[in-house]
Amino acid sequence: MCDVLIVDEDLAARQHVRGLLSSGEYQYLRVTEADSTARALPIVRQHHPFLVLYDPAVTDASGLDFGRKIKEHDPLIHVVVHSQLKMFELVCQAINHGFDGYLLKPVIREDLYHIFGRLIQNDLRHSLHQGAKRALVARQESPADLGNPIESAIAYIEEHFHEPISLQEVAERVYLSPSYFSRLFKSEVGTTFIDYLTQYRIQKSKMLLRVTSLPIEIIANNTGFSNSSYFSTTFKRIVGRTPSEYRAMMSALKERSDAEPAQENKTERE
Repeated sequence: MCDVLIVDEDLAARQHVRGLLSSGEYQYLRVTEADSTARALPIVRQHHPFLVLYDPAVTDASGLDFGRKIKEHDPLIHVVVHSQLKMFELVCQAINHGFDGYLLKPVIREDLYHIFGRLIQNDLRHSLHQGAKRALVARQESPADLGNPIESAIAYIEEHFHEPISLQEVAERVYLSPSYFSRLFKSEVGTTFIDYLTQYRIQKSKMLLRVTSLPIEIIANNTGFSNSSYFSTTFKRIVGRTPSEYRAMMSALKERSDAEPAQENKTERE
């Protein structure tokens, strides 16, 4: 699975952004890199990342066309432009195309975190307002694409992860037998249907644990787990910590992250 996709021909720029994310409060996000849109598009289609950060100067990106393709494929994926060009016209075009942000290279940690915080909070408000139907903007459920059954299955998971979902139910939705659907899903995605669904639910629960003070029971219910005990057991098996321990760790990381700039400013004044 992929939460953040960085598309840039500049290896140093990709590693810089990855380093900023891995050393602070967003270290739980899974980051994937691509040096071309040809390599990035299959990742977008298969994993539907939370955010795609890309440089429009990538050789095969055709400027903002790549971002438009992402939005056409899934309007719920956040797109942020990452460029050395401080051009008012480019910024306006990005906004007009429905992109979610514009960052100048080299990326400043505070600017990157501000964008992530804003997008996560916006998605969370939508999620809670709609009864946690999806931690993204609301949209009507699209019919299954029988030519792309696995993509349809993944889209269904993203829209209904908070509800009881069975392999048989999703297989019937794409008109495949459960056994064949199960084999096809693992072949294309690289993991079983149940493992993918569980990982997706855990990822959503991480976001709620990090940015809200909702009780564990409510988070378990809002992410598709039958009860808080099963949620906690599954969470610890996958993450290595209980939900409460994970929340405490994220809170401590945020406090430390917030304290560092203040300490740096104090040192400069001295």
